[in-house]
Amino acid sequence: MDSATSDRATLSSTADNGLKIVVVGGFGVGKTTMVRSVSEIRPLNTEETMTRAGEAVDDLDGVHAKTSTTVAFDFGRITLDERSVLYLFGAPGQERFWFLWDRLFSGTLGAVVLVDTRRLADSWYAIDRLEHHGTPFIVACNDFGGPLHSEQQIREALDLSDDVPLVECDARDRSSSKYVLITLVEHLAALSAARLQAAETTAPAAAVPTAALAAAGPTPEPAP
Repeated sequence: MDSATSDRATLSSTADNGLKIVVVGGFGVGKTTMVRSVSEIRPLNTEETMTRAGEAVDDLDGVHAKTSTTVAFDFGRITLDERSVLYLFGAPGQERFWFLWDRLFSGTLGAVVLVDTRRLADSWYAIDRLEHHGTPFIVACNDFGGPLHSEQQIREALDLSDDVPLVECDARDRSSSKYVLITLVEHLAALSAARLQAAETTAPAAAVPTAALAAAGPTPEPAP
């Protein structure tokens, strides 16, 4: 199996706080694209060329132009500051790879559920598994130029509660992908603060430095 290897970008010796975020969603929603667009290193990916043998098991409705697919996971990295590093994992979308998800969720700070509004039902399983694991998440609608839906329509179709952030994005665009991650981090910080308040503790809420994420590293060279 071929895979692209990451650049040897220097990681500070003081980095001792590794934070893990997973990008999940249905088949062909742009998970690899998002990790690739926002990573400060050339992302590791495990893409394989799609063949006719997969036509019987992969639903290509709406993604007929797709020629490759992730068969294990994608991996990228963003340095937040001298001590904190964000690790991004993109999960494969096809049903036959769902058994990998539980392992990828282990130790996860939070998740981005990436959806294609033309195929909202493809994201139901991702949301169900995250809720099963108790993993906080936000939902990001990737722009594929499909029909417009109101926020309420999307929330109803995905059965999202009002406290789950819902944003729009273009996974190809670095700044747009960073905005999605910042939204997730702010959501996690708000949940942490709410838990602390409920526990009537005076300890400060732990939060990922969102300002550092917004200013994180230059755009890497595109993967071959």
